[in-house]
Amino acid sequence: MHGLIYFPEANVELNGADILVRCLQDEGVEYIFGYPGGAALHIYDALYKQDKIKHILVRHEQGAAHAADGYARSTGRPGVVLVTSGPGATNIVTGIATAYMDSSPVVVFTGQVATDLIGNDAFQEVDAVGITRPCVKHNFLVKDVKDLAATVKKAFYIATTGRPGPVLVDLPKDVTAQKCEYEYPKSISLRSYNPVIKGHPGQIKKAVDLILSAKRPMVYTGGGIILGEASAQLTEFVRLLGYPITQTLMGLGAFPATDPLFLGMLGMHGTYEANMAMHECDVLVAIGARFDDRVTGDLKKFCPHARIIHVDIDPASISKNVPVEIPIVGNAAAVLEDMIKIVGSSKTRPDKAALEVWWERINEWRGLNCLNYDQRSKLIKPQFVVEKLHELTRGDAYVTSDVGQHQMFTAQFYKFDRPRRWISSGGLGTMGFGLPAAMGVQMAHPQATVCCVTGEASIQMCIQELSTCKQFDLPLKIVNLNNRYMGMVRQWQEFFYDRRYSHSYLDALPDFIKLAEAYGHVGMKIEKPGDVEGALREALKLKDRLVFMDFITDQTENVYPMIPAGKGHNEMQLKPCEPVTPADRELA
Repeated sequence: MHGLIYFPEANVELNGADILVRCLQDEGVEYIFGYPGGAALHIYDALYKQDKIKHILVRHEQGAAHAADGYARSTGRPGVVLVTSGPGATNIVTGIATAYMDSSPVVVFTGQVATDLIGNDAFQEVDAVGITRPCVKHNFLVKDVKDLAATVKKAFYIATTGRPGPVLVDLPKDVTAQKCEYEYPKSISLRSYNPVIKGHPGQIKKAVDLILSAKRPMVYTGGGIILGEASAQLTEFVRLLGYPITQTLMGLGAFPATDPLFLGMLGMHGTYEANMAMHECDVLVAIGARFDDRVTGDLKKFCPHARIIHVDIDPASISKNVPVEIPIVGNAAAVLEDMIKIVGSSKTRPDKAALEVWWERINEWRGLNCLNYDQRSKLIKPQFVVEKLHELTRGDAYVTSDVGQHQMFTAQFYKFDRPRRWISSGGLGTMGFGLPAAMGVQMAHPQATVCCVTGEASIQMCIQELSTCKQFDLPLKIVNLNNRYMGMVRQWQEFFYDRRYSHSYLDALPDFIKLAEAYGHVGMKIEKPGDVEGALREALKLKDRLVFMDFITDQTENVYPMIPAGKGHNEMQLKPCEPVTPADRELA
């Protein structure tokens, strides 16, 4: 164990690097995902002298940010990143922006050149604070070692409270060498930052009155339910009312997907029943969702009949994209608890007759079976692979994904019944996220089944992390839905560019089986539908090995339903070249 040196108690002098590591220990950090370099070497030396925190050496700094993000999303605890200055800092910007767009609590420490060299274009100097300012919740440059402990405390507090997000702390090398007494603050108070937790009682009462008066209600929730640990309250609230519910890509799992009240995901590739119910509802209860453009479609056509209630921890998100009638700023769990109490004590009950008519309408839409696909094909359908994965893991796996068709197929066909099991890049749409995110999830949950559903284009973005997986014996199950295209790019080129497949065909792919084996893992190539289940079963039995499954899938398969750009929820395309017509809607 390198002759471990344990740090002394507080109120003794330590250098900045030792102070940082001691702060992280006191903060309860168990893993740091990082990559060393000159400006961070004092910190790496301090890590060498202790054994409480485990450092996970990635093979690219972007992988460190995604791994920390996956750890954070699957646990609710902050992920921690440590990289050097210059290219170390710039390589993590994509990972920071990914965490920012999806409100994931990640704390990033970047090495920096000495304070007297800042601004001199020194070797491996970049303005990490300036570069990351647009895509962090907050960032700091520490110029005095005496400020270091308090800054670290502030970073973790800001990252994990209110609407979570990434925070960056830039550490000049001389600051990590300076000495001062160590004392870590037990708590922190920031005058300009006081997140609201409890919702306004009057607004909540008004919201409940409107909810109980609805004839065609709809509950629409997003990632804020998961971030706010509000899944139990949401489930109780929805079942108490018997109202239909839909969720965004980031909200999947917050309410059980196998519950009959769940209509599936909404939005661009949402279900027909979810999108039509959104379009026809008269009261919309939006909780922990930000009305993203992939959810709303054409804003002018969004929920034209609805009076909207919006609950969110972030006041800046309310009425940002869609005007709402009843805004409530507060933590989702706290607001839902208050709503449940009021509903339970109210003499007014939901209109049972109107609700029955509404559910009859919804079930007619469900009857179209919008996720149906050709299961008689001699080619492997990607949907079939995801369905079998769900069946064989009993819906109990942690599933990460990259971005593209495979991401949408997973969201549609893997039925998530629990929160924090679905780990995917939503807002930024980051190819390369899936594999390193899965590493972070597996580190957090070493006994769990962790699957990465990816595509042959996405997996190559961070494929070097197979080396990290080998070093730390991470038994991930990689499900590569290989259609030899950038699938979603090809789909859009087919629909909107007259099948001009400009640079979307991948005609120089590696042999993924040999590649996986070269990294010391197990590789499988699956080309027939009849072999899909057997391959998945075999892979899942290999509890202590990473298995890379290369499924050769139908190149022509597209993701349906689809709301084309500029269209409304009631203008979905359900199958190739066949938009939903007024006659179709009348039939439904």
